[in-house]
Amino acid sequence: MMHIVFCRDRVAFITGGGSGIGGLPSLLHAAKKLSAVSGRRCLPLCIDVRQPDSIMAAVDETLKEFGCIDILINNAAGNFLCPATSLSFNAFKTVLDIDTMGTFNTSKVVYEKWFKDHGGNIVNISATLGYRGQALQVHAGSAKAANDAMTKHLAVEWGPSGVRVNAVAPGPISGTEGYRRLGGSRREAADAFQSIPLQRAGNKTEMAHCALFLASRASSYTTGAILVADGGAWLTSANDVSMLLGIASSKSAKL
Repeated sequence: MMHIVFCRDRVAFITGGGSGIGGLPSLLHAAKKLSAVSGRRCLPLCIDVRQPDSIMAAVDETLKEFGCIDILINNAAGNFLCPATSLSFNAFKTVLDIDTMGTFNTSKVVYEKWFKDHGGNIVNISATLGYRGQALQVHAGSAKAANDAMTKHLAVEWGPSGVRVNAVAPGPISGTEGYRRLGGSRREAADAFQSIPLQRAGNKTEMAHCALFLASRASSYTTGAILVADGGAWLTSANDVSMLLGIASSKSAKL
């Protein structure tokens, strides 16, 4: 998993900061780009959120470099379309190991090494997959549902230490790797948008604004909340199993 740390007056530790698994080149590119546009210092670290020792080393390096951690963004995740009957035991476990265990591992390490004594702010990146029982997504939906529960539990337990814990649950977001891998054709996407109240996919800037709100002092009295940012999609969108099976087949053929 890949991580970026950046700093001005506050330090954010962001998992999944460059997309992909273990790809240091893309992380270095993301860090360079972020530094160029923001003027912030970035520390790219390539670690595995499934391995607590790896996280500990990264957090120690972050504290050595910047002296503190103010914000943790748990963004590392893995996903793909797959019917439950075709999903191997190991594939299901792998997604939960990254999405759920990775979120817990990183939160626990950062809490014990810094937040416990100094307070802090955790933002988990969730999803709406489990709200309706999304077809072909039992692995990711289960993982994100667990993370939503974790968000609430940790908000209660760590609140007395001055730690806020919230989550953002995005819907379909254009221009992302997940959208490319999990979405259908342009026509299928256009048909799907008709059932979304806002009639379109979201964009990365909108999701950044949601995360920024929860990571900033603007939400200082908010904890244990799940901010759904999907244009209302989970309330109305069809869950057409046959269509999704077709999408999954077409994606498999291309890979």
